[in-house]
Amino acid sequence: MPVPGPGYSITIRVAAPPSASVAGDLTSAVGHVGGVITAFDVVDSHADSVVIDITCNALSADHARDITEALRALPGVDVRKVSDRTFLVHLGGKIEISAKVALRNRDDLSRAYTPGVARICQAIADNPDDARRLTIKRNTVAVVTDGSAVLGMGNIGPAAALPVMEGKAALFKKFAGVDAWPVCLDTQDTEEIIRAVELIAPVYGGINLEDIAAPRCFEIERRLRQKLDIPVFHDDQHGTAIVVVGALRNALRVVGKDMADAKIVVCGVGAAGSAIIRLLLQRGPADIVAVDVDGIVHRDRGDTDANLRWVALNTNRENKSGRLHDALVGADVFIGVSAPNLFGAEQVATMAPDAVVFALANPDPEIDPLEAQKHAAVVATGRSDYPNQINNVLAFPGVFRGLLDAQAHTITDAMLLAAADAIADVVDGERLNASFIVPSVFDAAVAPAVAEAVRKAAGGH
Repeated sequence: MPVPGPGYSITIRVAAPPSASVAGDLTSAVGHVGGVITAFDVVDSHADSVVIDITCNALSADHARDITEALRALPGVDVRKVSDRTFLVHLGGKIEISAKVALRNRDDLSRAYTPGVARICQAIADNPDDARRLTIKRNTVAVVTDGSAVLGMGNIGPAAALPVMEGKAALFKKFAGVDAWPVCLDTQDTEEIIRAVELIAPVYGGINLEDIAAPRCFEIERRLRQKLDIPVFHDDQHGTAIVVVGALRNALRVVGKDMADAKIVVCGVGAAGSAIIRLLLQRGPADIVAVDVDGIVHRDRGDTDANLRWVALNTNRENKSGRLHDALVGADVFIGVSAPNLFGAEQVATMAPDAVVFALANPDPEIDPLEAQKHAAVVATGRSDYPNQINNVLAFPGVFRGLLDAQAHTITDAMLLAAADAIADVVDGERLNASFIVPSVFDAAVAPAVAEAVRKAAGGH
């Protein structure tokens, strides 16, 4: 199922004999070991050799080495250098700060800094609300993590999490013009995280919690929402939930089913799964059955985790027990935010006709999408190499753009649902089909539509 992608893109510089067959020999060697060439450039030529840069996508770091060795094994070929293009992108970091005002002379300096800046400070001291008008607070978000649940890598710590948080900040700027900054905290103590965010909050107009493990993330978000006068948004929870709810609205339109009649299975009851369940319940489905590593969540299971107890009390109306395969029987919708390769086509066949399968575990989904398509009418994944990618980038830039524009002090379910509907509405009726239920993350209409919906839901004008 996996295909070589740009995440493992390498450029290999080789010197080779200047024969008529050199291009074919090099490309065949790469193709023979499964590499996908994306560029082939002659950078120098001599009477006895040509120097060529071969850029190709690989499956993994090990696969990239296999490609390199295949080229090195060709007679007369000298591999001079191998560059990992992903590492090159990250050299020196991916974001920077730049001044918005000119500092050309003494006059400029006097207004932007001392003595003129003292008047601005005094204005804010007299009226603290002016900080939103006269400082970066009006457009700035803190991307906060403790590094405990980073992508699919788990607890890798704050320093190793920094490249992800930089990327998040870059996406904020690219898609919504929001200035975001990574805040990677060297603690995984709930109280210390809450206090640290509380202390830095005056600078920011919003807090985006990121890659903090459950169940700690629930408590951190809840307490910060109580303490702070700015919106606190845990993207792993609510960003995912927004896009899933929007995508499911369109998927059900494709198969001609109503949410009120839909029986939904949610596999994975951590941060993302719990938030999906909570937001979906606002839409009134026929039933939701949650499944985790211990099987179907039900009221008699004896869970001590507060989140699981809440899920048990608010889902699974028939109090079913069993495993994932049992839950799938007769279900209209599967939503997975859990682990790879949990079931196959034979289990999809037991679902209701015209089933919807959202297999969102990344990079390897709960079921091979090609297997799911044998029986499901609509299939979505978290991957970019299949149709219907469920990607948080569709949500969080526009959500924060709307919150900042509304000068919101909190975030509500009404705002989250408005964002979900805005994403769904970008895919109009003429374009909607089984392979296109959500817009591309590069669709320029998405972030403004989400921002406007959130701003209106927040009471902005």
